[in-house]
Amino acid sequence: MPDSDTVTLDVEDGVATLTVDRPDKLNSLNVETLEALDEAIDEAKAADARALVLTGAGEDAFVAGADISYMKDLSTPEAQAYAELGHGVASKLETFPAPTVAAINGYAFGGGCELAIACDLRVASERAVIGQTEIDLGIIPGWGGSQRLPRLVGDETARRLIFFGERVDATDAREYGLVGEVVAHDQLDERVADLASDLAAKPKFALRAAKEAINAVHEEPQGAGLTYERRVWAGLFGTHDQREGMEAFVDKRDPEFE
Repeated sequence: MPDSDTVTLDVEDGVATLTVDRPDKLNSLNVETLEALDEAIDEAKAADARALVLTGAGEDAFVAGADISYMKDLSTPEAQAYAELGHGVASKLETFPAPTVAAINGYAFGGGCELAIACDLRVASERAVIGQTEIDLGIIPGWGGSQRLPRLVGDETARRLIFFGERVDATDAREYGLVGEVVAHDQLDERVADLASDLAAKPKFALRAAKEAINAVHEEPQGAGLTYERRVWAGLFGTHDQREGMEAFVDKRDPEFE
């Protein structure tokens, strides 16, 4: 199991459940948590999990995003390293050798949204609120959102979500194609458990082949786009708008952009 108190991994009956456990921080992702996620995904793979569920602890958040208090003072090289770490986790979810399911039980903003859309399937609680909210921090999605989101919801919808930093409720997220289904909050765990159990009972190698074949549709052009996104995202660190956007967030005030 990961050597961290911010991530838990449980494997039972072929289903690995990976929980980000920082409810007091709305499960935001600092370096320690990202590293623990990375390790836990490897452990789930080593355990030969036939399905993987990603969720967040507590009643409020799936993953509310990256840790802005940590990010706000990063230099461009430090931001690049942070982007690489987040991209690595998202890519491991995307290429995990079994289906992955995001159980979105609350807020899924920024990096949280990006981890959700790196999963194969998304089930949202009726309380879920989802968005690529980075624009109001003076940056762009940095863990794959600019590349995966258009492929999931279509070009213009993705542009609107990213340009405006819109936060959408579960019903709108379902309409946009951002999630596959919405269930009552108190039924989310049961529904996802049933879904994961059904997946774990399917032919292992056929499922893996199906996932690899679907991923191959986007693999080559997406790889170049992900590289470009990391470079542009990191390059925004040190700009006035990045500093102001994140300082304003931490200070709980409206930002004053250039």
